[in-house]
Amino acid sequence: MASVRRDRADPVPGAGNTRARYRRILRFAAWHLAVTWWFELFLPRVGLGKFAERTRTRRMRRFAQRFRVLAVDLGGLMIKVGQFLSSRLDVLPPEITKELEGLQDEVPPVPFPAIRALAEAELGAPLEKVFASVEEMPIAAASLGQAHRAHLLPANAADAGLHSVVLKVQRPGIDAIVDVDLAALRRVGGWLSHVRLVSDRADMPALVEEFAEISLEEIDYLHEAANAERFATDFADDDRVGVPDVAWEWSTRRVLVLENVAAIKITDSEELLAAGIDPAQVAPVFASVMFDQLFSSGFFHADPHPGNIFVTPASNASAGRPWKLTFIDFGMMGEVPPSTRSGLRKLLIAAASRDGKGLVAAIRDVGVLVPSADTAELERAMTHLFARFGGMGFAELREVDPREFLDFAVEFGDLVRSLPFQLPENFLLIIRAMSLTSGVCSSLDARFNLWDAVEPYAAQLLRDERGNFVQDVAKQALDAAGVALGLPKRLDGLLTRIEDGSLSVANPRLERRMARLDRAAQRTASALVFGALLIAGSVVRADDTLLGNLLMIVSLVPLLHGLWAGRRGL
Repeated sequence: MASVRRDRADPVPGAGNTRARYRRILRFAAWHLAVTWWFELFLPRVGLGKFAERTRTRRMRRFAQRFRVLAVDLGGLMIKVGQFLSSRLDVLPPEITKELEGLQDEVPPVPFPAIRALAEAELGAPLEKVFASVEEMPIAAASLGQAHRAHLLPANAADAGLHSVVLKVQRPGIDAIVDVDLAALRRVGGWLSHVRLVSDRADMPALVEEFAEISLEEIDYLHEAANAERFATDFADDDRVGVPDVAWEWSTRRVLVLENVAAIKITDSEELLAAGIDPAQVAPVFASVMFDQLFSSGFFHADPHPGNIFVTPASNASAGRPWKLTFIDFGMMGEVPPSTRSGLRKLLIAAASRDGKGLVAAIRDVGVLVPSADTAELERAMTHLFARFGGMGFAELREVDPREFLDFAVEFGDLVRSLPFQLPENFLLIIRAMSLTSGVCSSLDARFNLWDAVEPYAAQLLRDERGNFVQDVAKQALDAAGVALGLPKRLDGLLTRIEDGSLSVANPRLERRMARLDRAAQRTASALVFGALLIAGSVVRADDTLLGNLLMIVSLVPLLHGLWAGRRGL
């Protein structure tokens, strides 16, 4: 990691004292980790788990509110962290994600003289030598940089093939802030790696390093320019997508000059309707373009929030497509490795063909399950799910009585929570991209369901997968032969487990009854201890007032334990 340095003229919010900034982040993390340990680990061990559960929603919401205040005050990477947290619907409770989902990557703009000074130092010339005009009021101000409309001088415009451009400039001193924030996040990630509740689900130091790599790439504008050109190449023959050109002659690591492609913001329904574009028709096209990035090219825009996507009406009325989607801001891009992309395709195919076993295999291939996980019960659960709901389209599932899903969750919820799920490193941006895609599409069409858009895409993948009938039959024959060859070994293993008494059979209903019996035993024991201490205290109190009072006070502990154990069983 680069060394932490100070910038005397740093206008980034909260960046005045890097040491104080570092300590403030660590104090915030340490306090909330201590609170979480007390309520989620300690209290359940002393029989007060029900109390911790009752207060969880309020505590989670308070944490999110306090983090939001911290992020807005400090700026820098803290806003990015909040945005990532808001998209982590897979591991974080809704009390946190909902509170942070409105956290915008917008902070007060840097005064233009500071922007001018940095841009001229990077370009090696006064702005007037490059641009005919530059608007001092930024069109966007984010935590890492800000953008201004500009026009190139005629000679420069001729060289670049561009006239109207966007001048994007980093916030002065942001390098030092990123260094400090990453140092603090690495420290927090190290703490979390020692918390089993967290380490069983994700490799936090690895996730922090992934976030660090993404952040350092995002403040390198030459990297962003290269991303834009690669993205444009991927969609060169696709009339649904547009990408701004890069003026390489006047772009550096801290300054980026791009074609001005601003049009209609994708979620501006009034402007879309005024241009004759139905927002409900934009949603499935946007979803399809995002699916193509994830499942076909493997190189995807990881920050597709409304400010980064425009709908550009065709300049020629006779053009085949009346509008296209124009993407901007390629600082945060993700890449899906071929193995993960293959796993994602298998997952969609299994969902489309209602194959419970195939779905679990795909989850394992993607890396969400550790290789050693015993998935027999999960396969049974998925097969049961498809048997009940498999004949329905995704849209029809919305009409199912929610109580049916609740019954399924009750029966199989403990099983799913007990499995060793983990978060693959390359999933951080995939989840973010899909979360933002769903949000944008829902704002365009309130009836939009992401699964409705996935289903035809998955069906096409299924048709492609089954295109070669001979290969499909041969694969099934090999699978059957593999099962037949492995059957004697599995039977032998089963007999061995029966003989040595290690065979375990899961019965969720029986387990719940056993849990109730266990709570009843706890209440009985607590009552006995309470009674013994209370009687002993009243007897001893006659001769030793201090000791008697102490015993009577201590008797409240088993009493409370018995009460909470009883309430937990309700």
